[in-house]
Amino acid sequence: MGSAAPIASGQRQPRWYNYWGWGSGDMLGAGAQAVITGWLLYFFVTFCDLSAAEAGLILGLPRLLEAITCPLIGYVSDNLRHTWIGRKVGRRKIFLLITIPLLPSFALIFVSGQTFTYYLLTFIFFELVYTMFLIPWETLAAEMTNDYRKKAKFAGARMLVAQTSAILASYLPTLIINNMGGQDSPDTFFIMAAIFGGLFSFVVLLVVIFSWERPYTEAEKLIQPQPLDVKRALAIPVVMFRDLFSTLRIRAFRQHLSIYLGGYISQDIFNTAFPIFVVTVMAGATLIISQMLTTMYVAQLISVLIAINIVIRTGPVIAYRIAISFYIAGLLLFLAFYFLRPEQFTASMGGLDGNVLSALNPLSAGFSPILVFWLFVPIVLAGLGRGTLNFVPWSVYNYLPDVDEAVTGQRREGIFAGVMTLVRKVAQSIAIVLTGWIIDLGGYVSPPPGGTATQSPEAIATVTWLLVLGPVLVMLAGLFASWRFRLNAGTHDVLMAEIEHLREGGTSPTSPEARGVVEDLTGWRYDQLWGRNAVAAPPRQ
Repeated sequence: MGSAAPIASGQRQPRWYNYWGWGSGDMLGAGAQAVITGWLLYFFVTFCDLSAAEAGLILGLPRLLEAITCPLIGYVSDNLRHTWIGRKVGRRKIFLLITIPLLPSFALIFVSGQTFTYYLLTFIFFELVYTMFLIPWETLAAEMTNDYRKKAKFAGARMLVAQTSAILASYLPTLIINNMGGQDSPDTFFIMAAIFGGLFSFVVLLVVIFSWERPYTEAEKLIQPQPLDVKRALAIPVVMFRDLFSTLRIRAFRQHLSIYLGGYISQDIFNTAFPIFVVTVMAGATLIISQMLTTMYVAQLISVLIAINIVIRTGPVIAYRIAISFYIAGLLLFLAFYFLRPEQFTASMGGLDGNVLSALNPLSAGFSPILVFWLFVPIVLAGLGRGTLNFVPWSVYNYLPDVDEAVTGQRREGIFAGVMTLVRKVAQSIAIVLTGWIIDLGGYVSPPPGGTATQSPEAIATVTWLLVLGPVLVMLAGLFASWRFRLNAGTHDVLMAEIEHLREGGTSPTSPEARGVVEDLTGWRYDQLWGRNAVAAPPRQ
C-alpha cells in the first residue's frame, strides 16, 4: 500500500504525499476531539436536558474504560507481527480497515432528546472505534523513518491537518446555521457530526493507501507464531501491563508525559469551560462561540507552521515555553474581561447580529475598537500558544521508541502509543469530569432545550476562574518538567549512532560525550543498555 522510493538501505523514503497521507489521519484523531471537547458538553447541557455534572460523566467515564483497551490494542498490534494476518494485511492496518465502516456512528452521539444511558453507550462505542484507529495509526510515522527531520515533517503534517480539522469543527456550525437557519438548534450539531463521520472513514482510507509498516527482518520471518493455549492467554494481561509500566522507567518518556499532559489537560479544561464562559460572561450563543473558536483554531494553525521550524532548529523545549507564555497571556485577558465587564463591549455586541467577524469591518454597525480587542486578542493569543502545545508532544513522541530501543534492544512503538493514549485518556477523563462537576457545583443552571437560563454571580465566577486558573496551574507543572528535557536534533543523532554501535556488538560508548547523552535520555548506565536491565523482557545476554 502506498509507494515510496527505496533508498540504499532497502528502506522506503517518504515523499510529500506520504507525509500528508499519513497526516490526514488527524482529521479523525484531532477532528473528533475538537468536536467532542469543543461542543459536546455544550450540546448536552443546552439541548439534552442534562446537568453539567451528568454531561461531564458521559465525557469522562468512557475514557476510564480505555485504561484497558489502549494498552491492549498497542500490545496486540505489536505482537500481530508474528501472525499470518499481521504479515499479509499489516499488524497496524488491520485495525484501520476494521474502523472504516464504523466511524459514521459518530453522528449518533448528537441525536437530541435521548436519555443519559443512550448518550453514554453511544459515546463508549465511538471511543472504542476511535482508539482502534488512533493507537495503530500513531505508530506508523515512527516505523516509516528513523530520521529526526523526517519525523518532524510527519509530526508537522499531522498537526497542520489537526488544526485544519479543528477549524472545520469550529466553523461548521456557523456554515450550517447561515445556510439552513435554525440558530441554537440541535439539528446543527447532528448535521455537523454526520459530515465528520463521512470524512473520518475517507481519511482512514487515505492512511491505509499512503503509509506503510516497518519491513520485516529476515530474523523475524523465521519466527513462527506460538499456539494460544489457556496458559499463554492468561499470561497476556500480565505481560501487557508489565510492558506498559516498563515504559515509565525511560527517563525521557517520563519527562515527555509531563510536558504532554501540561499542554493537553490545560486545553481540555479550556475547551469544556469556554462555551459556557461565552454564554454567561460575554452574552454570546452558538454562532458567536463557533466564530470565536474558528479564530482560535486559525491562530493555532499559524502557530504550528512556526513551531515546526523552531522545533527542527532548536528542539521542543524553547517552543514549549514560548507557547505557554502566549496561552497564559490570553487567559489573563479573559480574566480581565470578567472583572472589567466593559459596557461599550456589551452595547456593541447588539450590533453584530451574531456575526463576530463583522466586528473587523470598520463600516459595520457593530464595529468598535474595544469590541475587536476583547473578541479577538485574547482568543488569538490563546490559539498561538495552543497550536505549539499540540505540536510539541507529538513531534517528540516519534523519537521515544528510539530511546527505548537503546534500553531494551526492541522496537515497541505500539506499547508507547498505547501508554500515551492511556495516560491522555485517563487524565482527560478526570479533567472533564471535574470541570463539569465544578461548573455544576458553582450553581450553573442548564437552560431548557432551546431556551435560556439566568445564572447567579457565583456560577459566573466559578466558570471564569475555572477557565483561567485550571489551565494555568497545569501548564506551570509542564513548564517545570520541561527544564530537564534534553531530546533534540543533536542528541537524537548521537543516540542513533550509539544504537547502531550497540547493534553491531559494542559494549562501551564511542566517546564520553556520547555516554553522557545516552545515559541522560534513557536514565540508565551505559553498561545496562541494549537489554542488560530489568526493562527488557526477556533480558538479552
